[in-house]
Amino acid sequence: MTTKTKTSTSKRKRTVKKKLVIVESPAKAKTIEKYLGRTYRVIASKGHIRDLPKSKMGVDIENHFEPHYISIRGKGDTIKMLRSEAKKAKAIYLASDPDREGESIAWHLSHLLGLDINDNNRVAFHEITKDAVKDAFKNPRSIDMNLVDAQQARRVLDRLVGYSISPLLWKKVKKGLSAGRVQSIALWLIIDRERAIRKFVPEEYWTIDSEFKKGRAKFEASFYGLDGKKAELHNNDDVQSVLGKLDKNADFTIQSVKRRERKRQPQQPFTTSTMQQVANRQLKFRTGKTMMAAQQLYEGIHLGKEGNQGLITYMRTDSTRISAIAKHEAATFLHENYGAEYAANKPLKGKLPEGAQDAHEAIRPTSVMRTPDSVKEYLNKDQFRLYQLIWSRFLASQMTPAVMDTMTVDLEQNGVNFRANGSKLKFPGFLKVYGTREKDNDLPDLAEGDATKLVKNNPDQHFTQPPARYSEANLIKALEENGVGRPSTYAPTLGTIQKRYYVKFVGRRFEPTELGEIVNDIIEEYFPDVINIDFTADLESKLDEIEEDKQNWVNVVDQFYEPFSKEVSHAEKTMESIQIKDEPAGFNCDICGAPMVIKMGRYGKFYACSRFPDCRNTQAIVKEIGVSCPKCKQGQVIERKSKKNRIFYGCSRYPECDFVSWDKPVGRDCPRDGHFLVEKKIKGGVQVVCPNGDYEEPVQK
Repeated sequence: MTTKTKTSTSKRKRTVKKKLVIVESPAKAKTIEKYLGRTYRVIASKGHIRDLPKSKMGVDIENHFEPHYISIRGKGDTIKMLRSEAKKAKAIYLASDPDREGESIAWHLSHLLGLDINDNNRVAFHEITKDAVKDAFKNPRSIDMNLVDAQQARRVLDRLVGYSISPLLWKKVKKGLSAGRVQSIALWLIIDRERAIRKFVPEEYWTIDSEFKKGRAKFEASFYGLDGKKAELHNNDDVQSVLGKLDKNADFTIQSVKRRERKRQPQQPFTTSTMQQVANRQLKFRTGKTMMAAQQLYEGIHLGKEGNQGLITYMRTDSTRISAIAKHEAATFLHENYGAEYAANKPLKGKLPEGAQDAHEAIRPTSVMRTPDSVKEYLNKDQFRLYQLIWSRFLASQMTPAVMDTMTVDLEQNGVNFRANGSKLKFPGFLKVYGTREKDNDLPDLAEGDATKLVKNNPDQHFTQPPARYSEANLIKALEENGVGRPSTYAPTLGTIQKRYYVKFVGRRFEPTELGEIVNDIIEEYFPDVINIDFTADLESKLDEIEEDKQNWVNVVDQFYEPFSKEVSHAEKTMESIQIKDEPAGFNCDICGAPMVIKMGRYGKFYACSRFPDCRNTQAIVKEIGVSCPKCKQGQVIERKSKKNRIFYGCSRYPECDFVSWDKPVGRDCPRDGHFLVEKKIKGGVQVVCPNGDYEEPVQK
């Protein structure tokens, strides 16, 4: 009897139903399951499970733009697992990310699993911490259809543009091309900048930087103007005219000394785009790399005895808001570690307000008490560097301003005015943890009416520089400032225009390719609204209004599609085919003897036999750098590209010789150990060094 009772009890324990929680990623699932305990089962959908079909438009234009969603190919096993787990569950919660895309995933999951979208089964949290997750499960809500509709409108608009223009490009130019709303504007910005560079005409200008002396103290000042008015020096004649007015034996008189206290305010905590920009500039991270590391920090890192912990808040946001709890924690940390004078706020007393975190908050550490050094051993190099950046930027945003003592001194002789600017850090404030400290330029004790002597003049010729090509950081900033795209779209947009070979990445800057300019010219001529920044920004605003329940998504799509469809019809009738002509390569095919030509491919130009497809001989176009192979001494060192489009150097006799180097050989050997020397790009120029670290030459600017 006792044995039977034990058996039946154990069976009941095994059949206890758990509450099912569905998130996007396995890493996130692992972290959340630890917080929720044994009564919950947390599984991952691994991103989207339904989407528009790839083989056709998938949007019923005649029936209110009804999208036709299908299960994504390759997700069959995941869908089967989700349905199986849902049948066994006591309750189901949809815990995808707290944004439009996450809401859309939750909606698709509810459709797939036969859930009622009005049920309170949607939980959202801005950070994956124990308190945030548990609070979210205390207050589940229904799926927000305004968020879903905003995402659906974006998806439908992008499909209408892409699947209307791309077939035309395939037909009129070449196969494999594509066009999209945001990518077309990104491409246009890059090409518009290139046009400005080509049109640029340098203008000459001069400066005069001079050294002055009062007693034993020396200081520098620069030419300001004439008779108290600012003046420019356009050429050497202007410089000589100014110098001709000066009496070498006479003193300069200090006309005025202005002392001020200047405050430098800390920057706000990161949004997605500012994080991408700063990581690109300071850490040299590509946008995709930044988002990958941020995703890992958000979803959870195993911190030894602490287990999995989400280290940062949600990384797709355009808000700079900070919760009351996070402000309180930062104020406490600053008072305890730096002193009250460094904290912008006092720690709050009493009970903190509830609902302190939501989906519209800046990117910040989930706990500022978890310093970068305290978690360094658990993070890889990229994760640590990004976490350190996010942590210090957030902490700095809660600190007091830096204070500088500045001094402006105006000097005069015979109507010629020079100006000296001095500054000295009085109080570091937020610079204690984040930002670049300006170099002190301490001027001597100068007073109005003092006489100073001119020691020497240093006239220098300059020329105005063309606008710089876009870096990833600058392009993201331009898209954001123009209201084009949203945080989640920047990384895939920049990836797409490179994959299509519309642009290439040279020296960390975007350059348009011939193919990119052809595609842009077509879109400019036939689809002007697609690259009209104001038009696209207005469309983004309407998507925001859909989210706020101020616009109907079908009406927004219809307002766009009606004029756009007319442009498509006009283009189909009038657009002429564009032939990308093959260039003669200057040598013959080593298989059939026919002339080789240079063809334009998806990944750039390459050599191919002119008898294609009868002869399929192709060769990569390689660039010799004029240096013999340091290893075999027989071949030439050539410039190659890796699969990730990174330049490296190898021997032309490969595979007979396997010489390879990421750095460019210069054709000379190290005088100390005989190893070949290479060029390394460093801040401020290029330096020739020995890879073994035993020898280096002066920097070449």
